[in-house]
Amino acid sequence: MSLQDLQTRPTLLVVDSGVGGLSIYQPLWQRWPALHYLYAFDNAGFPYGDLSANEVSRRLIALIDAVQQRQHVHLVVVACNTASTAALPLLRQRFSVPIVGVVPAIKPAAAITRSGVIGLLATPATIQRPYIDELIQQFAAHCQVERLGSIELVRLAEAKVRDQAVSTAVIEKILAPWLCRSQVPDTIVLGCTHFPLLSAELSKVLSPEVVLIDSATAVVRQVEKLLRPYCNDQQQALRNKLYDLSRQVNKAYCTRLDASAAALRGTLHDYQLMTLQAISLD
Repeated sequence: MSLQDLQTRPTLLVVDSGVGGLSIYQPLWQRWPALHYLYAFDNAGFPYGDLSANEVSRRLIALIDAVQQRQHVHLVVVACNTASTAALPLLRQRFSVPIVGVVPAIKPAAAITRSGVIGLLATPATIQRPYIDELIQQFAAHCQVERLGSIELVRLAEAKVRDQAVSTAVIEKILAPWLCRSQVPDTIVLGCTHFPLLSAELSKVLSPEVVLIDSATAVVRQVEKLLRPYCNDQQQALRNKLYDLSRQVNKAYCTRLDASAAALRGTLHDYQLMTLQAISLD
């Protein structure tokens, strides 16, 4: 292992259309706090669930390109289910760095359900992707999978991160198609990275026996495999001694630096994302 290798501090880029990707970024940052992180959210294109697959792919390519013009990136995490189901193959063709996507946790949900009834809570775009049909057929063919799509929950998560109140009554209305059933799903897959930010509110509306499951653990596991050469504890300890970590602070980028984005600076600081800058996709 050369001195140059030791001085290489891997840079992880996490991308989303909004703040939902923070639910993926947080466990990565907590697992490897000494790595260099960039968080880029395409708020000018928010929410991706309202866009076509082609438009999502185009915007993500432009976003990753724009970040890479500013900073060498070792790995990209597409922290958005809608974007992952729409654009991952194209992104992997376009970029040479490893790209990790987010897959709805249908497989683990099928393994832990007691009743055999699973709920998939995602954006309307995600629940309609053929990829979801394939996941269900492969891992949950023996289960009854009830799909529920909501863009409103995405907006509620964005509001919560900006310290706005989230109405339980609104959550109840969104979940009404499940709540009025005689058999509510006992395991619910949070198939949008925004939704773990609303876990407390969802749990207040659902029965205490209902298990909420998301994809963060699987993403951390996959990233660990890809960063194994960098993340060996002994190598990391040596690298930290040789590298002045203050040279590269963790940064956030947005595609529109308006008042709504600026209001996130405090939250981003809480995640050790110390600066917020606008980035153009033109």
